[in-house]
Amino acid sequence: MDKQTLKQLEQLLDYQFSDVSLVKESLSHSSHASSRLESNERLEFFGDSVLAVVICECLFNRFPDYLEGDLTKIKSMLVSRKTCADLASKMGLEKFVSVGKGMATAKAMKGSIVAGALESVIAAIYLDGGFEAARKFILSLFEQAIKEADADHHQNNFKSMLQQYAQQRLNSMPTYELLDEKGPDHNKCFECAVLVGAKRFESAWGVTKKDAEQAAAYNALVKLKLLEPKKAKK
Repeated sequence: MDKQTLKQLEQLLDYQFSDVSLVKESLSHSSHASSRLESNERLEFFGDSVLAVVICECLFNRFPDYLEGDLTKIKSMLVSRKTCADLASKMGLEKFVSVGKGMATAKAMKGSIVAGALESVIAAIYLDGGFEAARKFILSLFEQAIKEADADHHQNNFKSMLQQYAQQRLNSMPTYELLDEKGPDHNKCFECAVLVGAKRFESAWGVTKKDAEQAAAYNALVKLKLLEPKKAKK
């Protein structure tokens, strides 16, 4: 990597390396390196864990009302290969990755290869500048993805939305009541209602208790004007 390329990369990452060998190794794919030990695979392994720690810490502090399951789902979206590949491709990181002959046009270049390169770069920044440097880089890069992952998660988790609102605005925890169930054991459906404080909202049916609770939470969110009612299909 020449000085001009290094300068462009450091501008892209908003980080200046003291040990240039680290960043060179982080961008050396196994198809290009003389051996796998000299490729970025070990850094990729390390960077994956650094990324997970930073994202977990961020979610833990950012969403104090989320349960473990909610945090786990959002974290899984954020540290996935797809998210890493998307972010790395958007920033143009693949232009700096050294790969073997014929690999530059491979489909994996914008998938697993560039995702692994991003994790390797994270490890290189950590080893070169410490945890805070890596944390700053990750949070800057993942800020929008964190917001989008939270929104995507909420779209299918009305119980979580209602719980967050009830705790923050109403100083209360939603509780769910099973009102009725119908059908044979192998094909039951369930009716549930949700209570927030002393107020009971419109009940809903579902093929499982969990589905019925989600539907009841949705009804409550609509009544509280936190969601628009779904339009009836024509």
